[in-house]
Amino acid sequence: MWAVIDSKIPRPYYVPLQLMEITELFSLVVKQFEATTSLEWLGIVTTLACIYLAAKEHILNWPVSIIACGAYAALYYQYKLYGDSYLQIYFLLTAIYGWIYWIKNKEQHDKPVVSLNSREGLYTVLAIAIFTLALSKYLDEFTDTDVPYADGFCTAMSFVAQFLMTRKVLQNWLLWIIVDICYVPLLLYKNLAFTALLYLILVGLATKGYFDWKKTWKLSQ
Repeated sequence: MWAVIDSKIPRPYYVPLQLMEITELFSLVVKQFEATTSLEWLGIVTTLACIYLAAKEHILNWPVSIIACGAYAALYYQYKLYGDSYLQIYFLLTAIYGWIYWIKNKEQHDKPVVSLNSREGLYTVLAIAIFTLALSKYLDEFTDTDVPYADGFCTAMSFVAQFLMTRKVLQNWLLWIIVDICYVPLLLYKNLAFTALLYLILVGLATKGYFDWKKTWKLSQ
């Protein structure tokens, strides 16, 4: 397809529409890159490292997670994503707990991967639903956030997923896949483009983590 500047202008002045779109996209990426703070970059890099290490069942995912939590707690608070900011404090505490839990026998593989049965799965879904409703109502009534329900849902599901990860429960990765997908439009709305891109990458890493842990779980049966 071609963008016609003027029908009376000679052919050499016709501009390929695709080239215009690529130029505009490149300009947008550059602007987003320039707008990304060092705090956001720290959160992005450490989160990627943390998820990769967790998928490999490596115990170092926990100290790296502590750094990522601190960075995103401050960043999300600045952007009025209060639920997610408070969530990072929980993540930090569970990272300390998970670090101790995994290191207890001095070998991260000593703690086997486990899987939820149908009843436990139902309890997990109910816990997410109840927590979502309670947190969303709190954010709506007591904070100045403009995304109380989206923030509440993502926070609630992340809360449960993180707890399941500390216990090495296989289904934690399924929750992460869902919530990472949900975070993308929320973060784009908040103009955190590179963090939104990070969450797209996390969908792939969480998918890999699920299949890696599932393989480990099957071998232990």
